[in-house]
Amino acid sequence: MLEDQRYALEQVLTIAENENTSAIILAGDLYDKTIPSAEAVSLFDWFLTEATRKNISVLAIPGNHDSAERIAYASSLLAAHGVHFPGVYDGSIPCVQLPDEHGTVAFWLMPFLKPAHIRPYFPDLEIGQSYTTAIQAALSTCDIDPQMRNVVLAHQFVTAGSAMPETSDSELNLGGLDNVDISVFDQFDYVALGHVHRPQRIGRDEARYAGSLLKYSFSEIPHPKSACLVDLGPKSTIEVKLIPIEPLHDMREIRGPLESILADDVVQQGNANDYVHVVLTDEEPTIDALTRVRSVYPNVMAVDYDNIRSRHTSTAALDSEALHKLNPYQLFATFYEEQNGKPLDEEQAKIVAETLDKSGYAQEGGAR
Repeated sequence: MLEDQRYALEQVLTIAENENTSAIILAGDLYDKTIPSAEAVSLFDWFLTEATRKNISVLAIPGNHDSAERIAYASSLLAAHGVHFPGVYDGSIPCVQLPDEHGTVAFWLMPFLKPAHIRPYFPDLEIGQSYTTAIQAALSTCDIDPQMRNVVLAHQFVTAGSAMPETSDSELNLGGLDNVDISVFDQFDYVALGHVHRPQRIGRDEARYAGSLLKYSFSEIPHPKSACLVDLGPKSTIEVKLIPIEPLHDMREIRGPLESILADDVVQQGNANDYVHVVLTDEEPTIDALTRVRSVYPNVMAVDYDNIRSRHTSTAALDSEALHKLNPYQLFATFYEEQNGKPLDEEQAKIVAETLDKSGYAQEGGAR
């Protein structure tokens, strides 16, 4: 999806330039894995180069998918050109100060951290497995000037009491022991969060997940993507505006019988090159349905069925002992009902019985 990502990043640069933006914040993940592809690194290099060419500072932190060591490479050299990355965590949170017409803004760059990263620097503190306690300890080293405007970049699963952020199917492993309560960030004027794909506030208007620039799972189909424009005025004066990011190829769902979704009038309702999830409502499966769909929608991601068969779930699963008490006819009848959500009709039952009789299985005797 490099082409899609470049298309979205071009819009970020355009928005930043049109809005006279001083800095772009990236709260991780910068890549999708610790050792990114050469093409991904090249795309990120292009983005940073374009931002600095437009005299826009970039402040970025590694997320849980990134390698903090690789992200920190040449960070001192890059900082001289307005691109700021934190070094590998050493017990302190680095701060970058940028001036504007209202004074100075302090940006605190906290990489993704686990309690294990933090414990060695606080031997007298009982941190255990608590992410909230660990992050609170890490932030305690920040020498915050309350007269300045303070912004923290964080890539953690931040919650507000019992209120959880809305996640997508690709983030099912988030939440649980890794929760960090929003209260640990109370001393910051703005909290710029990564880690969750859906743009949303958490706890207060000045604490936000920016969200991902693209949709990465079918559960994200209803959620538009955006760039979060933060206007820092004088102390305690903050305005937030979400500016839509239009995808090169949208992700959407098409539902209906196969022949219907392949019809010209349906195809022309959107971009046929979008990333589509096709849900077929035909009661009987079509041979090679995926190939037929792909001939019209080349970027089809999945083809599923929604019919009586797919909706039916077994309410009386049989154990091994019960199965061995069924004769071949009963086994087939049970299997058919499990698969189709309805029992054999009279004609089908007759055909099955005759076939089993001709095969020599007959209807008596246990399962084999």
